[in-house]
Amino acid sequence: MPIDADLVGRAFPPTAPVEVTADSVAAFATSVGGRADGPVPPTYPIVVTFAALQDFLAAEQIELSRIVHGDQRFRYARPVVVGDELTATLTVTGVRSIGGNDIIATSSDITDATGAVVATATATLVHRGGAA
Repeated sequence: MPIDADLVGRAFPPTAPVEVTADSVAAFATSVGGRADGPVPPTYPIVVTFAALQDFLAAEQIELSRIVHGDQRFRYARPVVVGDELTATLTVTGVRSIGGNDIIATSSDITDATGAVVATATATLVHRGGAA
């Protein structure tokens, strides 16, 4: 089923807070081939943005197995640090169809416990069309 273009502009509820701990940073850094004892990796916010994506997919009844991640970018207001409590609010910023597939653009504001924006993550997702 095609993605409804009326989703453009719709913001989904914020995720549950994710605490940035030394252990979670070390595990993430190790999983991406970084140093477990270094600073928070710049891609760490994917932890909370992926939760926002999963919430969006569940709300719209879209199967994760039909999604191909096309692009991901982070724009920072400040670095993520251990002790932050982060949430993400995903907004659909674009929907278009190409060759039977839907291209979904999203933007997720990642905020700390005070509500200040730490980073904004943008993503392009490809929703694979059904089999012919």
